[in-house]
Amino acid sequence: MNILFWLKEPEKHFPPHQELKHFRDGVCVQYIGEKSGLSQSTISQYLSMMQKAGLVILTRHGKWTYYKRDEKLIKKYIAHLKSHL
Repeated sequence: MNILFWLKEPEKHFPPHQELKHFRDGVCVQYIGEKSGLSQSTISQYLSMMQKAGLVILTRHGKWTYYKRDEKLIKKYIAHLKSHL
């Protein structure tokens, strides 16, 4: 939940990217790991599960991996929950 919250407004929760200078492609997995205080392998596992569930979108730039929220799917999921609960 924290990761999805942070990714909603990355400019408020993460430092500017030295490589890209923007957050259009998301946040580098390294920054997510540093903010969470969890190990790289744990963060990678969480992000992989979120990607498989369609909650985040992965983008690679060279050796760097970036994640951002899939806002369209998240809104659809929330609407579905509201209509069924």
